[in-house]
Amino acid sequence: MSVPSQATLLAEALEAWQYTRQGVLREAEEFPDGEWGFRPGPGARTVQELVHHVLASGLVMVGELTRANGDFQRQSYEDHVAVHARTLPTDPTPAALRALLTSTLAKGVAAFGQVGEVHMLQLIRRFDGAWGTRMAWLQHGIEHESYHRGQLAAWVRLSGRVPALTQIIEAG
Repeated sequence: MSVPSQATLLAEALEAWQYTRQGVLREAEEFPDGEWGFRPGPGARTVQELVHHVLASGLVMVGELTRANGDFQRQSYEDHVAVHARTLPTDPTPAALRALLTSTLAKGVAAFGQVGEVHMLQLIRRFDGAWGTRMAWLQHGIEHESYHRGQLAAWVRLSGRVPALTQIIEAG
């Protein structure tokens, strides 16, 4: 078995992000457009709000991690969103959100590829004030999206459907 020449830590992390983001998209697609207002309970986000949050957080992640002087404590999370996710529509349709899940991922992968692995191994100040490598915080962002993918899968079940990942596993 040979190892692909592009097998770097950054390439592997970006592959994991692509897999996770595609999973978010697949779970969201289980809801017909007319049901993106589904809210599983008081205080919970709707499907539309949750997908919008995944997009905004992903844009913050890419923006700060690729920035030469990135620092998650340089401003509040809300201010990071205002800077990095300012192009997101405020009341997008489900179709627009699905398209953005794909297009922002592609742009993010390209941005990480541009800054390269050495940049991603440098330190950045995290939201909690501690320092960590940008690569570790890319992993944190992937885990964040995976968490929300799991929420969507649970919501698919609550709506009486079979989650997309379960469908894939059962299909073999």
